[in-house]
Amino acid sequence: MTSDRVLAGKCRCGAVHYEVTDAFLYAANCHCSECRAATGSAFKAFAGIEKEKLTITEGFDDIAIFGEDHLNDTRCAACGSFLYSVVRNGAYVHVAMGSLVDAPTIRPTEHIFVGSKAAWFEITDDLPQHEEYD
Repeated sequence: MTSDRVLAGKCRCGAVHYEVTDAFLYAANCHCSECRAATGSAFKAFAGIEKEKLTITEGFDDIAIFGEDHLNDTRCAACGSFLYSVVRNGAYVHVAMGSLVDAPTIRPTEHIFVGSKAAWFEITDDLPQHEEYD
């Protein structure tokens, strides 16, 4: 189900604000070592959507991009908050769900890359778990 509702998102310090359509195509909890290192947590909860459906509304000059235009992690340069990743050859973004101010309709439906999850973290929900990502 798609929605015309627009969600607000921002970094911790408020320098960067964005809007994204509440029409996410998928959502997951990624336990890969790269997402764990990027977030400093056990996993990255993200929701995927076409890149053109996300717009920076404030603080464009405060964005720090780590990687290439078509594959990167996008953060606030002022506070370091993880906002989203550009993926799939630049066509999609994986919005860090923790950066959303408004609650999206979608919820994570699976755990991915559990084969490399943190040894100290136990998954206690009943969502499907995948060793890698198909």
